Amino acid sequence: MDRVLDLTPEKLAARLSQDGSGRASWIRVDGRLAASHPALEEVTSFLEEGVGGARGHEAVFLAVAPTSGALLGAFVHATARGQAQGGLRRAPYPDVQSFLADGLRLSWGMSRKSALAGLWWGGGKGLIAWPGDRSELEGDARRTLYQEYGDFVSSLDGCYVTAEDAGTRPEDVASVFTRTRFVTCIPPELGGVGNPAPATAAGVVRGIEAALEAMGRAGLAGRRIAMQGLGNVGAAMVDLLLARGVSGIAASDISAERCGELSHRWRDAPIEVRLTSAGDPSVLFEPCDVLVPNALGGVLGPATIPRLQTALVCGAANNPLEREERDGAALQARGIVYVPDFVVNRMGIVQVANEQSGRLAADPEVERHLDPNHPQGIPAVVKRILQRAREDGITPVEAANQMAERLAREPHPLFGFRTREILQALHRSGWATGRPAAER
Repeated sequence: MDRVLDLTPEKLAARLSQDGSGRASWIRVDGRLAASHPALEEVTSFLEEGVGGARGHEAVFLAVAPTSGALLGAFVHATARGQAQGGLRRAPYPDVQSFLADGLRLSWGMSRKSALAGLWWGGGKGLIAWPGDRSELEGDARRTLYQEYGDFVSSLDGCYVTAEDAGTRPEDVASVFTRTRFVTCIPPELGGVGNPAPATAAGVVRGIEAALEAMGRAGLAGRRIAMQGLGNVGAAMVDLLLARGVSGIAASDISAERCGELSHRWRDAPIEVRLTSAGDPSVLFEPCDVLVPNALGGVLGPATIPRLQTALVCGAANNPLEREERDGAALQARGIVYVPDFVVNRMGIVQVANEQSGRLAADPEVERHLDPNHPQGIPAVVKRILQRAREDGITPVEAANQMAERLAREPHPLFGFRTREILQALHRSGWATGRPAAER
């Protein structure tokens, strides 16, 4: 029989449906992840070992979307600071191993991001495996899938709070919201703060400015930028960079429609918009002052780092390094300053962190993260990490991880370890049996 890790997500979903519940879980009990099904024990060692530094997760939950049969996932990393929170990514995955690895890395990133930002949230991530060979999801089918993801989140009793991420649109979040209260990035017309892309872009630009200042190269005026990815965050970032007087931007995207629209929008600006195919790394090798990876992760590794022509790497993409420890050291060996993604792309979670407490047009709880003088703001944290890396002779990745791991262990002042109690209750009551909460 094929290893579970080698199955496609569709095949694993079919197996879970065959056992009747359509669910599976790994919940940490007495220091060890306990699998809900004996047949899934082979996956436990993979989850415990983790990917890179992404280990020590408190729980992983899988379920099958009843209508489409898509595999759904919720990953819970560290919850001392509060409920696990992280966006919902919908993407194709060739096998279960890549699906789980993505969830492990992304939820770990959210733990570090919230801790360094001083937020009382833990780290989590949601995934929907949607095969690339299926037709694009629209209309009632799309709405139903996201509503069913909302049902999945509700079944977890609040240990995981979802949000918007790649592949998920604001209207999808609204669909999730019809089935669960454990969701953020809710559209403004429903009382939420909406799309966090502009805030995320602002945070990364502030991080770039802080890094340049720490390098003795203050200011973006006259700098040349290379950017991979022109989604909502990338486009908002271009506007901010142009306003700061950069000398030129080389930017790529894989969408012909997007490239056409943005080329027209910036037709009089010093920017070259390039249409590239998926997997084309050419823009990464542009001579530039700052390289800004804004697409998906894993783009910087042994095949690309030796070809970089930049002094600084700082972008919005989650997990741009293939392997953090190895690739962070490779960048440092080349004299390239690397600012970890989870340090500067925090503004998405920052914007929604207090969504349940109401909203303000210029929320001071959001604006302080962009304030160069605030001790927990992005500029100050960037400078602190780069200074610590220099003084201790370590990479910025190592410095950021050390700081984040210490902060992530601090318990929430009111609800410390409540989420862990919820996880233990889900284990004791047999969540993976599929029984409704009222019967568990």
